[in-house]
Amino acid sequence: MTKVTMTVNGKSVSADSEARTLLSEFLREGLRLTGTHVGCDTSQCGACVVHVDGLAVKSCTVLAQDVAGAEVRTIEGMANADGSLGVIQQAFQDHHGLQCGFCTPGMVMTAASLLKDNPKPTEHEVREYLEGNICRCTGYHNIVKAIMAASGQDVSAIAAE
Repeated sequence: MTKVTMTVNGKSVSADSEARTLLSEFLREGLRLTGTHVGCDTSQCGACVVHVDGLAVKSCTVLAQDVAGAEVRTIEGMANADGSLGVIQQAFQDHHGLQCGFCTPGMVMTAASLLKDNPKPTEHEVREYLEGNICRCTGYHNIVKAIMAASGQDVSAIAAE
């Protein structure tokens, strides 16, 4: 066991970790930040997406010790300082971009990465960017709508597929 230290959601944290501990496990079990979900352990579903030094990363494919010293942001860090929902989270709620909610943390984190890189994406760009995230409930329509709304765009013209 080694002590792994990183900054998570703006706070310096440390926890003991085995060399083989995945970042997703470190966050969920070591730090009790259970918003990061693990749906596949094979980097297929995207439910475990977090930001490491500002980049979207599937945390089920990264060892915790490999991000020691890094800045990590999880879904818990997406809320406003007063605890209210952040812009993307609110858009997901307002536009029904979730159903069972399992994929939602990864979708929100992926959306934040997209909007950081491309503040006004087209519907096609949103759909392309979400290719690494799987939702088994919603059919993506309202997720796309929510992301477009979070970017400040009019979503009334987005047709249901």
